[in-house]
Amino acid sequence: MKRRILLTGGGSAGHVTVNLALIPRLQKQGWDVEYIGSHQGIERELIAGQKGVTYHAVATGKLRRYFDWKNVKDPLNVARGVYQAYRIIRRRKPDVIFSKGGFVSVPVVVAGWMNRVPVLIHESDLTPGLANRIAIPFATRVCITFAETERHLPIGKSRYVGAVVRDELLQGRATRGLIACDFVRSRPVLMVMGGSLGSQRLNQAVRAVLPQLLQEFQVVHICGQGNVDDTLTLRGYRQFPYVKEELPDLMAMADVVLSRAGANAIFEFLACKKPMLLVPLSLEASRGDQIANARSFEKRGFAAVVEESEAHGDRLVDAVRALYADRSAMIARMEAAGHMNSLENILQMIEEFRPSV
Repeated sequence: MKRRILLTGGGSAGHVTVNLALIPRLQKQGWDVEYIGSHQGIERELIAGQKGVTYHAVATGKLRRYFDWKNVKDPLNVARGVYQAYRIIRRRKPDVIFSKGGFVSVPVVVAGWMNRVPVLIHESDLTPGLANRIAIPFATRVCITFAETERHLPIGKSRYVGAVVRDELLQGRATRGLIACDFVRSRPVLMVMGGSLGSQRLNQAVRAVLPQLLQEFQVVHICGQGNVDDTLTLRGYRQFPYVKEELPDLMAMADVVLSRAGANAIFEFLACKKPMLLVPLSLEASRGDQIANARSFEKRGFAAVVEESEAHGDRLVDAVRALYADRSAMIARMEAAGHMNSLENILQMIEEFRPSV
């Protein structure tokens, strides 16, 4: 008899990528996989392409740390989502729930606890985000990506598993990336990534110094949905609002990366051995998780870091040049760090909660 697992997570691609990596492996091991997400979030779009996965939509409310009139309405949406998720879980009877986080996951985790279903949470960042901080008391166990995260969690509840990276990301071909971008092999490639939702400030900073960058690099810019600037038709510069199937090839093509410091992205760069210049979101725009992620990688020699307030003009161009000059040493440190089979670690943990027939 098949066992059933229910996955959740969404709001950004980073809250879905681990689930995307797990789904084919879970199905191969004989699990029936279902997913709870929001009605219109990016998770619905990404999960739609997964064969054999039943998707359930529930109401969600964004969890904000700042004043907004929507803060009055959204808790009601969360409560409605809990009720809807409770009924789905009651009806579908999953053996275990795996949550990647994001605000959509909170109703699911709470409803899983109410149904007495084991709940595993995956925390990518060095410090838990708001959604996971709310959900952790209802979880059976928390899988952590950074070993340092353990000190931020209840004693005995966490397990260090490392970062999960999709297998296909390591199978890209640089030649296909060059063809997709109409780039030449003889010039180095800088990849700029602001995350699945894009980064307005990073986009603006890069575009302001494109003439200087293009003197030395070809630039592939993943700028976020709705952020493509159609007036920029410079040779050696290619923009994408978002990439999915093309990402492994673009990653293989890149010599160095300029990026925000979301945990999923930087661990993907590490797995692909891509030297990175990180511009973490400032404290004015975030809770500081990206700063902690970036400084951890900088300390281990995997990345260079420029604060957002300094990431513009000559300072940004000089930092990219310095990164390229140091790329060989940085790659050597990445290779020396070895590789942790994080996907297997999570799969084994899920199997621990698989009831015997």
